[in-house]
Amino acid sequence: MTQRTLGEWLAYLEQLHPSAIDMGLERSQQVVSRMGLGKPAPRVITVTGTNGKGSTCAFIASLLRAQGLQVGVYSSPHLLRYNERVQVNGIEATDQQLCEAFAAVEAGRGDVSLTYFEMGTLAAFWLFQRAALDAVVLEVGLGGRLDAVNLVDADIALVTSIGVDHVEYLGDSRESVAFEKAGIFRPGAPALCGDLEPPQPLLDKARELGCAFFLRGRDFDLGITDTHWQWRGLDNQGNPVQLRDLPLLDLPMENAALALQAYLLTGLRWQPERIASALQQTRVTGRLDRRRINWQGKSLNLLLDVGHNPHAAQYLAERLARRPVAGRRLAVFGLLADKDLAGVVACLQASIQHWAVAPLDSPRARPAEELQAALENLGAPVASYASVAAALEAQCAQATADDEILLFGSFYCVAEALEWLARRATEEAAHGYAG
Repeated sequence: MTQRTLGEWLAYLEQLHPSAIDMGLERSQQVVSRMGLGKPAPRVITVTGTNGKGSTCAFIASLLRAQGLQVGVYSSPHLLRYNERVQVNGIEATDQQLCEAFAAVEAGRGDVSLTYFEMGTLAAFWLFQRAALDAVVLEVGLGGRLDAVNLVDADIALVTSIGVDHVEYLGDSRESVAFEKAGIFRPGAPALCGDLEPPQPLLDKARELGCAFFLRGRDFDLGITDTHWQWRGLDNQGNPVQLRDLPLLDLPMENAALALQAYLLTGLRWQPERIASALQQTRVTGRLDRRRINWQGKSLNLLLDVGHNPHAAQYLAERLARRPVAGRRLAVFGLLADKDLAGVVACLQASIQHWAVAPLDSPRARPAEELQAALENLGAPVASYASVAAALEAQCAQATADDEILLFGSFYCVAEALEWLARRATEEAAHGYAG
């Protein structure tokens, strides 16, 4: 048989199972057993939560790598390339590596039907196991209890935040979501929660399993000033540890605080300067991602963020309030139809002076007409465009150097903006432009 390209593999994976999401571990466990896949590394840290998973994983990986460890990270979804989902020491898996991994899982699954995400997760486990890593950081795709990532027994389990999202799978209350996310806890293993008000099912599960439970606001916390931030936490023996005068970060410092507590529990060396440097160098594309772009002779400010539910939108609004701009904030916005449009807009309406809305390149996209109507009903200035690129160009045309263009909403929205930025960079390079 002719070897498949990565694009062919991904197309094959999309039609392999009757439904895109099929919660449950039985089928994946069968294949794991057949393939002889064990723990993908001596240290495994699993991260779930409604928001903040990606940056928390990135912070943890940076802290581990700063100690010279070989570290794998599995995350989802991707923005531009599937390869983004599987990284070793900050380097994306190559097409060839992913194709080999998919072929191994395909051979191992036999007649067991797996979803796109399950195939990808087992492929990542296979690659990590072969790479002989010191640690892996695994981001849960959906929920926790029944997600394929939960096949691995984590040494440390983290819950970043708990909000209502994916109600058709996780239920329509914070309590039901918390129950699903607590499914990643393991008997006697440390469990951490970054939510200041964790619902009771999360606390109950930690107690039931005898987990050493570390809760933000009680066992670890942070304080933020205009110029620095501070952190405090507890080590494995319950002794207090502090970090003072840390440089402010672009990424959420609440997630850095959670990552610091997890790192402290690994027992690795605690070197404040090296830790501060690792946090400072951490970047996640599309999450509070600030850019300077040149548009027709103007230098403009662009902020990209994948906040697509009310919980994320509220956090984004708080960060915007901490960092006012001299001019206006101009939004470029797109959202999927299954997301809470009213809830997202309510959080950010006061922060934005003009909206440009557009449909997304997805069958699940909410029509731009619906976005426009919802904003007009609130009295917000809004214009509708045929694409994210067109909306972005329209906002660039009216923006000044004092303004900030906020492009947010779905991963699809940010992905289209990144593709637009890449095209512009290529065009500018071809014409010999700088910046």
